[in-house]
Amino acid sequence: MRRTIIIVWLCLLFSAAVIAQDAPITQIETPPTADSVQLQPFITDLRRPLYITHSGDGSGRLFILEQGGVIYVTNSTGTELNIFLDVSPFVSAEANGSGYTERGLLGLAFHPQYAQNGLFFINYTDRQGATVVARYTVSSENANQANINSAQIIFTHPQPFPNHNGGHMAFGPDGYLYISLGDGGAANDPLGAGQNTDILLGKILRVDVNASTGYAIPPDNPFVGTDGADEIWAYGLRNVWRFSFDRTTGDLYSGDVGQNAWEEINFQPADSPGGENYGWNAYEASRVFNNRITAENAVMPIAEYEHTGANGCSVTGGYVYRGEALPALQGAYLYSDYCSGRIWIAYRDTTDTWQSSVFLDSGLQVSSFGEDENGELFIVNYSGAVYRLIPAG
Repeated sequence: MRRTIIIVWLCLLFSAAVIAQDAPITQIETPPTADSVQLQPFITDLRRPLYITHSGDGSGRLFILEQGGVIYVTNSTGTELNIFLDVSPFVSAEANGSGYTERGLLGLAFHPQYAQNGLFFINYTDRQGATVVARYTVSSENANQANINSAQIIFTHPQPFPNHNGGHMAFGPDGYLYISLGDGGAANDPLGAGQNTDILLGKILRVDVNASTGYAIPPDNPFVGTDGADEIWAYGLRNVWRFSFDRTTGDLYSGDVGQNAWEEINFQPADSPGGENYGWNAYEASRVFNNRITAENAVMPIAEYEHTGANGCSVTGGYVYRGEALPALQGAYLYSDYCSGRIWIAYRDTTDTWQSSVFLDSGLQVSSFGEDENGELFIVNYSGAVYRLIPAG
């Protein structure tokens, strides 16, 4: 058994190296326009949906996360909807209230070998407001139902304020689980978490969840051996709300919510050894925010927008499009704003320079994007629905 696990992980690491070295950089000469696409309702009558994803098992199923603690499973056409897991008794009570909250069930990630091991992970804030990452297994009797009794908490972290919980998770091409944690909340980073690698808040973490209990630290994490920093992969972040890996190149894109004025999209190339400092709270996007703080080797965003007027108030990170239905979008990274529903694309032009432009005004309250197994994109409307991005006509 141990030999099998080692072989699997060697294959994963080799695959990651191939992605990092050989994947082409997509350059776009003429940015696509919204004339070629439309938003098609996929699932409606949801309550505070926050995310949609697939399990990577070849079934074509999609899983929809509601903030209050319910995960639904549906088929590829959205014509069936069943409860996959209900953890609402465990999540922060306000996630099932009527007022605004940033707490609740925030993240969902399926193990890369889900088809073989049935493992998946959720990220939520508990009744005390702390971040919890828990591992579950699917039921052995019903593929559309999780085993509620299989829960194993692998990570917890207190949250000093009720906002900036981060909460997104995704497996990288290296097979490790990446987890976003906001800077702890309130405003202006009162804990100084962003630039402090002694604190896990304000970071993206990277852990090995293939340990028999809890998690292990990947030996090549950038701060291994530094007290309190073993899990850190990237820092200088305020509140990453959705990040994703380009399924073709392995590059990491993240949307980091701004403070007073600027929203940002950050980029990490697939061959990075980690340790990037994205600047908060010395910088808000590329603008100096606090000149009393030094952000060493700060990495500037590839795209940013001022959250005033039609632009909105809070960035929602998305995905690089790698599907087949919308060839004009191939290689473009789509992201949006939670308040305005405006959707942008970021891309490299023919001189390999990052560009960003408005793609469409969706009119939705965009809480997330999502991919199916084929790389086709979905948009989650916090007001209660999920839409599919399809060709116009």
